[in-house]
Amino acid sequence: MAAMPTKEKPGARTAKPAAKARPPAKKRPAAPAKLRRITAAGRVDLYSARGYLDSGTLDELTVNIPFDVYFQDPAVREATKAYNFDEAFTVPWEPGISHGPTSARFVVVDYDGTTGMINPPAEWDKDENVFRDVNKVVLNRNNLKTPQFHQVNVWATLQNALNFYESGAGLGRRISWGFEGNRLIIVPHAGYGENAYYDRDSNSLQFYYFDHNGERVHTCLSADIINHEFGHAVLDGVRPLYRESVQVETAAFHESIGDLSAILIAFRNTKLRKQIGVVTGGDLDKDSALSSLAEQFGRKDEKPYLRTALNKLTYKDVKDSPSHHYMSQVITGAMFDILRDVYRYNRDVRKHSVPQSLWFTASRMQNLAIQPLDLLPPVDVTFADYAEAVLRAEQIVNPTDPDGYRGLMLRAFGERGLLSKARIKELKNEPAVLSPVEMRVFHEACDIAASRANAYRFLDDNRRQLLIPYGADLVVSDLSTAVKFTTRRRRQAKHVLLQYVWREDVPIRGSEFGQFDGQTTDLLCGGILALDIDGNLLAWARKPGTLPLIRAARGEDKKVDREADAGTLRRKAFLSSLAARIRAGNVGGAPAGGAMGLLQKSIAPLNSYVVDGTVRFGVAPHIGIGDHTEDQHNQMGDRSWSISS
Repeated sequence: MAAMPTKEKPGARTAKPAAKARPPAKKRPAAPAKLRRITAAGRVDLYSARGYLDSGTLDELTVNIPFDVYFQDPAVREATKAYNFDEAFTVPWEPGISHGPTSARFVVVDYDGTTGMINPPAEWDKDENVFRDVNKVVLNRNNLKTPQFHQVNVWATLQNALNFYESGAGLGRRISWGFEGNRLIIVPHAGYGENAYYDRDSNSLQFYYFDHNGERVHTCLSADIINHEFGHAVLDGVRPLYRESVQVETAAFHESIGDLSAILIAFRNTKLRKQIGVVTGGDLDKDSALSSLAEQFGRKDEKPYLRTALNKLTYKDVKDSPSHHYMSQVITGAMFDILRDVYRYNRDVRKHSVPQSLWFTASRMQNLAIQPLDLLPPVDVTFADYAEAVLRAEQIVNPTDPDGYRGLMLRAFGERGLLSKARIKELKNEPAVLSPVEMRVFHEACDIAASRANAYRFLDDNRRQLLIPYGADLVVSDLSTAVKFTTRRRRQAKHVLLQYVWREDVPIRGSEFGQFDGQTTDLLCGGILALDIDGNLLAWARKPGTLPLIRAARGEDKKVDREADAGTLRRKAFLSSLAARIRAGNVGGAPAGGAMGLLQKSIAPLNSYVVDGTVRFGVAPHIGIGDHTEDQHNQMGDRSWSISS
């Protein structure tokens, strides 16, 4: 608001007759409360310009709409008054919000698989920007028991999570789902059971309810569970071929991204950070609401939470585990180590206060943990792949590393056993971020980004330089551009993100493959190229195969030899892992779905199906919140697999 003009003192004009008379004082602008009554057309204009307005202005002008949502879950609210409702919670307004709730990317369908009933939807009052229940009562903290409040709670929480991922501090681009269509179906009361999961085959997030100590627990009211499951949906959208993996580690990475989503989205909340400072005294080594996940859900097993990021597990401890939930804790713990180290640096070295350090760390971790997802290979991700993507993303943002963050990250990944000592030494001497792509045929980055057809020609023209076999039936699996921000909201150079894959036939021979002996399967191969708009190479991650590579005209190429060796190792590891999981009884047929995506009571962790005469294997179509304690020591096959596998 402009400053008010200063009133003249009496007699000022008499004392200085030559001075010009000041114009009449301008009328004070209307108070912010009155600005909220903007026209429908005005709100659309503000919505169009939201990228140029700060959050305070968006809140004031109701382009961000306030909603009452549970801070974490009802049990946490009852136990700690500080974690009541999130008074600062807002959802970006959209022109298409309607009953359901329904928005551009989500639609709530409240079908209960246990009762067979559909609950009436929350009704959108576009004049007042509120949702109402079937009795026209506004849905807020005074109206908690209705199914419609549950619908709004889960929808609003997901809208906020989507913004967390798509904002410039995150991926800096719109994300697609791992299925055809643009709306993710939300089922807040999917049925009776101790579970919640993302299910690609029904395009949905399923949230169940159960009874514990005489109390009904709704997973759709837990922010941790909602954000965890949404993390699965996001990762499935940006890397859909992770589903076609027989590696336990790939499924474990999915779980870690779910847990990190819950932690980091909660960490962005000012009220949570303030309470963490009070509870821990600024010592993040102490257990708190930040490190604990799904408190109310965990109490069903007489535990204070489902999982915690405060763990000491190393890769050696978990690498042979059959449980992806158990294995996932290593990467979650490593990232929480980094979070604590960034916090300590700002508190101890920069001498920031506890609240300042927590605020900076929350902002920093969104960049540090989410932006690297765009630098991951398109298939068979490992924890080491993610560790290297985190390091590379940090190098892109801060190439001179003024605060030594790369050093603390390398230390955390080394102590957890995610990177070898030899690899850490190599990464310390990694070349400059911006390096030209030495290609046989030059293509402008903007032309590559224009279409998948253009991107394919770029790849095909430069197969030898990109280590792509001449005989590979190459597919551009994804092409996008992103505008990411630094922690100071400075725009990075626009990124061109090009994913490419091919499939190699792999005969299955041997009794260790059981019923699949004599069939043929696929080995997925490919890579991700991240370029800036000037064509400089930002990152390049690959998963090679075994088809012959094109060699240089003047003899042997050491890079080609290394790539061929890596491809041979991948093929051996693929067959070894497949045999182990078949031997353990982990592989079943394609699961039969039910109404609204509800699945049968037991299902194998991997399913098999045939495409054009070739058998393919992949993770079961749902990925649930799960609980590692019940299956961390299970030897895969000595019990019927539950739906939360």
